[in-house]
Amino acid sequence: MKILGNITLHLGDCLDFLREMPDKSFDLAIVDPPYFSGPERRQFYGSRNSKLGVSRLYMKSKSWNIPTAEYFEELLRVSKFYIIWGCNYFDYIFAQGRIVWDKCNQSSSYSDCEIAATNLFSSVRLFPYMWNGMCQGKSMFEGRIMQGNKKLNEKRIHPTQKPVALYGWLLNQYAKEGWKILDTHLGSGSIAIACDELGYNLTAIEIDPYYYSMASERISTYQLNKRLF
Repeated sequence: MKILGNITLHLGDCLDFLREMPDKSFDLAIVDPPYFSGPERRQFYGSRNSKLGVSRLYMKSKSWNIPTAEYFEELLRVSKFYIIWGCNYFDYIFAQGRIVWDKCNQSSSYSDCEIAATNLFSSVRLFPYMWNGMCQGKSMFEGRIMQGNKKLNEKRIHPTQKPVALYGWLLNQYAKEGWKILDTHLGSGSIAIACDELGYNLTAIEIDPYYYSMASERISTYQLNKRLF
């Protein structure tokens, strides 16, 4: 376990962690579990080098596992509310609420958006934020506008990394002061940076030692050089 301010990180299997937690230990779970079998075949997501020649830090991993029904049952047991990305890929019945992240990348071969299920409400909400290679949104509130200064772009350390602005928007919109936040698949640590910025206590788990180390380093660097997203 590693404690970085209000961020508590655990290295290990999230299902083992969930099994040991009491009912409703957390107010809101925001999770992004693996949802397709590519990693089991290739041992890593995406390509090592982009078409533009950008070198990636993506490492091989044997830890990519599509979650079972037990994972979702345990997650819903320990959390009062949830936001689960990739819900459309899982054979599991979630609450009716949906959050759509419009990635503003219609010119690429990747998905135009990502969908999350939630029990926070029963309607559909949209968050536009550009996320296509070096093309990233200008800010949380100007997501359709490309960031002009590429030096301000987030550095990608994980193949399925989501922007800090996305998590900042989710927390601003749906979390309440004092809520305990849970993330079972830390990945790049973007959610931790958003929680640190906004003052939420986060408990996060990562099974892969390499990405656990990379995320920890990213969070620590941010805490030493805070900048509003």
